[in-house]
Amino acid sequence: MIDRERLKDHIVQLTRDLVLIESTDARPEERRRCFQLIRNHLEEVPGIELRRLENHGYESLVVLPEGCEMPKVLFCGHLDVVEHPDPESYRSEIRDGRIYGPGAGDMKGQLAILVHVVRHLWREHPGLPVGLAITSDEERGGEQGVRFLVEEAGVSADIAVIPDGGSLNDVIVEEKGILHLSLSAEGVAAHAARPWLGDNALERLMRATQAIQREIFEPHRPAQVDPDDLDTHWFPTCSVTMIETANDSPNRIPESAEAVLDVRFPPPHTVESMLGAIRDCLEAGVTAAPIVSAEPTHLAPDASFVALTEEVTGQPARLVRASGGSDARFFFGKGIPVMLSRPRVGNLHGRDEWIDIASMLDYFEICRLYALERALV
Repeated sequence: MIDRERLKDHIVQLTRDLVLIESTDARPEERRRCFQLIRNHLEEVPGIELRRLENHGYESLVVLPEGCEMPKVLFCGHLDVVEHPDPESYRSEIRDGRIYGPGAGDMKGQLAILVHVVRHLWREHPGLPVGLAITSDEERGGEQGVRFLVEEAGVSADIAVIPDGGSLNDVIVEEKGILHLSLSAEGVAAHAARPWLGDNALERLMRATQAIQREIFEPHRPAQVDPDDLDTHWFPTCSVTMIETANDSPNRIPESAEAVLDVRFPPPHTVESMLGAIRDCLEAGVTAAPIVSAEPTHLAPDASFVALTEEVTGQPARLVRASGGSDARFFFGKGIPVMLSRPRVGNLHGRDEWIDIASMLDYFEICRLYALERALV
């Protein structure tokens, strides 16, 4: 019998400890500290092997029972979080039944759950063929993390469980494709008082982004998007996330400028078709180069996972489509089924990001029961 109150205390404490660590892309030493905290909670479990891997400076941790090369169920998560400019942002508090703090819902709360799930399973069932993989570059695209693990390091499983999409009763069946794109514009520098002598690269860039939105994305946008109806989100979008220039003078026209676009798209669009359409919009002197790309992902959730979700929560489950993307696409590319849902979370990537504590315990139970059902077959 699991002591639910004691479990809650442990999961909440580990979540809050993880939230305090600034494990951002710019802080590799903090990502290492985050890994060490997780290892501290796993090393005491007998009969398991902790394997550290690294690819281009990004660490991953794969934990399996001794002698198990391919688990039946592999839990997978990431410990990296988005950057917040104010160091004071990295704090945690409990309020209204939720844990608040950067990364609480994406996805340090889920990591705390997974750590305690596998600890419990391996103690109760030594050698149970389940595993845990943790990476540190998901917010940068996952290329050095999950892609490396499944395509180069030989990590595999019968089924993967990733608590990084949907909600407690929302199980993901489709994710949009992703195209992170760098736009570069070249012009001619000149004094800002005599703009006719130059060619403003920043204005070229602004015209390009406006043309891309106007010609490609605005025609697809519905008249109204309902935040609670995920089907109304199912159209291609483009967000300008960064614009910069090397210019450091207010009275100088810049000769070069760059922007980063985050493009999300459902079928039948593809990376190739989106990139081609964007390039067709660009005037001379503006170029587009992919940074990260991924095709739309179709998932086929196990009916048993859906049934267990309904049994534990006492509520019907929904099979939904997601506007965001996840590391599920790399498992999908290897033909590995992925169960993609998570506890209730909110304000992701904000300072007051949160995760609901009661739903964390329900998600723990869903994962525990599902792993037992699949691993004991």
